[in-house]
Amino acid sequence: MRRDVTKALAELTVAQLTYQEVGATCTEPLPRGYGHVHRDVSLGTGPEVFERAAAALFDWRMHREAGLAVITAAGGPAPGIVVVLRVGWGPLHLTAPCRVVYTVDEDNRRGFAYGTLPGHPERGEEAFEIVKTNTGDVRIRIRAFSRPASLIARAGGPLSRILQQYATDRYVSAIRHLARRNTDLKKSIS
Repeated sequence: MRRDVTKALAELTVAQLTYQEVGATCTEPLPRGYGHVHRDVSLGTGPEVFERAAAALFDWRMHREAGLAVITAAGGPAPGIVVVLRVGWGPLHLTAPCRVVYTVDEDNRRGFAYGTLPGHPERGEEAFEIVKTNTGDVRIRIRAFSRPASLIARAGGPLSRILQQYATDRYVSAIRHLARRNTDLKKSIS
């Protein structure tokens, strides 16, 4: 089984991304002809919240907490790293192979974007950034553009967009929980 996973990840490493606008989540506006996601939500305030949120993003805990299995041969996100996200059980699962296309590592901004690879039900890119504003507010910013790539995604029509919004809501809920975890613990101990 492990050999099959290793082989699949190696094959995806050399696969072409399934869209042309690589890196477009870091610019405005997002490309035309795709559905767009824009989410900008406060996670709390202060450097501790920023560090916890960034750590949870970069070790894939946000994705796992949102209910996804994360399969990768590498540790955290870095340009070129392949990650396969999976949701569901047994034969009723959805697999979404992606490649990290860029990362951001600045004092007050950390994040990454991944793009879709063959086998992903959609084609496009999704970016996740943890940002600490000048006022100390820590925010998660999610930007994405996508359109159906598989028959099942095309057949899903509007349901596919609803599912994408649901996944985004799960990411926000997960990172909010992970960023506040120690803060909530300190309050309950006091």
